[in-house]
Amino acid sequence: MRHDIQANEQAFSTKEVAEEIGIATPTVRKYGQILERNGYEFLKDGDRRIFVQSDIQALVSLRDTDKPLDETAKDLVAQQKDKLEGAGGTQVALNDTYENLPQDPNQLKEVLLFVVNELAAAREMNVQLKNDMAQLKTNVSQLQQDHHVISSSIGNSAQRTNAKIERILEQQNAHYEDLLEQERERSELLQKELQKMREEQKNEWNSQIDFNRRLEEEIRNRKWNWLFSLFKK
Repeated sequence: MRHDIQANEQAFSTKEVAEEIGIATPTVRKYGQILERNGYEFLKDGDRRIFVQSDIQALVSLRDTDKPLDETAKDLVAQQKDKLEGAGGTQVALNDTYENLPQDPNQLKEVLLFVVNELAAAREMNVQLKNDMAQLKTNVSQLQQDHHVISSSIGNSAQRTNAKIERILEQQNAHYEDLLEQERERSELLQKELQKMREEQKNEWNSQIDFNRRLEEEIRNRKWNWLFSLFKK
């Protein structure tokens, strides 16, 4: 039985010890099993180990040792036994205090009443702490739900925004394609009009050339006829 623990000494869970000394939670359990296997004593709440500062120092020694773990564990167990044997006198001193209790029933009643009040106050404080922890858990749960709702809202809003952007881009691309198609049609129509104008101009030129040629032939023919008429006279 351990007698080296002070009444107000802080206790740690396995997870807290793992965070305190920087090792994984399974490693803390492994070191605890090695220590117990070699005779080390832990405070326990059922099967759950409760660690105090001296236990944390023992775990740190296992963490930092260069020797086999069992060998280091045996050294730590021997150190713990020495401390427990040295703490035995404290138990005797505590027993002596019972002899110093007041013999007067009224004084004893006052002492017991004081103890009862202190216990009641401690109990009330524990109840308040439990209520505070329950409220804290509720607040944390609510915060987590709010965070989830906010994250979902942000995600949904981002998806809607991306969908709108994609639709706008698709509409712009479709409009751009329509404009390009209209421009191609206008260009083709203009090319056809130009080609038609060239052909009409070419036909006019050809008609004019043909007319000039016929006119020249007519003039030439009339000229020679005039000369022939002079000779006939």
